[in-house]
Formats: sequence, C-alpha cells, structure tokens
Amino acid sequence: MKKILIINGHPDRESYNYALSEAYRTAAIRAGAELTQINIADLQFDPNLRFGYRKRMELEPDLVEALQKIKEAEHIVWFFPMWWYSYPAVMKGFVDRLFLPGIVMKFIEGKPFPEKLLKGRTARIVITADTPSWYDRFFMGRPAINQFKKGTLEFCGIHPVSVTYIAPIKASSERFREKWLAKVSALGLALK
Repeated sequence: MKKILIINGHPDRESYNYALSEAYRTAAIRAGAELTQINIADLQFDPNLRFGYRKRMELEPDLVEALQKIKEAEHIVWFFPMWWYSYPAVMKGFVDRLFLPGIVMKFIEGKPFPEKLLKGRTARIVITADTPSWYDRFFMGRPAINQFKKGTLEFCGIHPVSVTYIAPIKASSERFREKWLAKVSALGLALK
C-alpha cells in the first residue's frame, strides 16, 4: 500500500484547488493508497521565520504533526495556485517554518550543498494559474515551478518531482474544469 500525502496550499477551501485535491484523494483511496492530508490554511502556526536560521523557533503542534506526515509519506502531492509567479503566502510560511536545516536537509562544513534528508520520496506539483503554459515557460522561465520543484523539494532530496500545470483558470469553462478534474482523478487512480 503506497503512503500518499496530499498538501493543499490554497487558503480558500471553496477553491478549484480543493476540488482537484478531492478528485485525486478519492481516486487514490479507490486505488488502495494509504492517504493523509494537510490543508495548510487549517493549521495554527506563525508563518514568519522570525530569526532566519540564526535561532530555532519552536514548532507549533500542527507543524510537528505535518512534519511527521511528510516523513511517513512515500509520495507527496502538492496543490496550489500560482499567484504573482509564486505560491500563496500561507504556503511559503509553511515551507519557511518546516523545511529547515537539520529537519529536511543538513549543512555540511566545507561543502556547498547540504545533505538531503528527504530522499526516498517522490512528489507531484499540481499548480493552477491564469497564465498560459507557453507564456509561463518561454517568457517567465517557470519561476514558481523552478523555485518549488528545484529550490525546495529536489534540494531536500525529493525526486522525481512531476508537474501538472492547469491554466488558464480565470474565465475557464465548466467543461475545461471537469476535464482537468478527470485527469487529476486518473493521476490519483494511478498513484502518481
């Protein structure tokens, strides 16, 4: 039984991101996955890394529980919208507070790159946007995807990281949204 963790980074429970994560969750359970979920907006924590890496802040109980879920997962599926070519502030705060040296990576003296402590896990990013894929790729250089995929997940050892880019959402038709719900459901059924 594959251990899958869904992490939803959208602050609005009525968003399309929640519909997508529910489609994935339902299908993955049907496929026999052992599934857990984190809705970042439901957690109680200070999103500000107040002292940077100089001084450790105590992790709130919700972050301790989230960390345990991440460590137990074999595959992590992240759902979030792209806003201003990045991701929502609450998700950034979650990453800043939880993805810390000694927890997800370990600095090694004399080495330019840290030891990756989340090896053995895979991930998928399901990102929604209003920007067409071609514009995000060729004109903007995929900043949200590169930052999160390479600068966070792969930097900590999660590999491979697959990306599902769904756009444009604004003014999309019901048919378009239903098509993507079916595609994400198929990913859940395939446990990808």
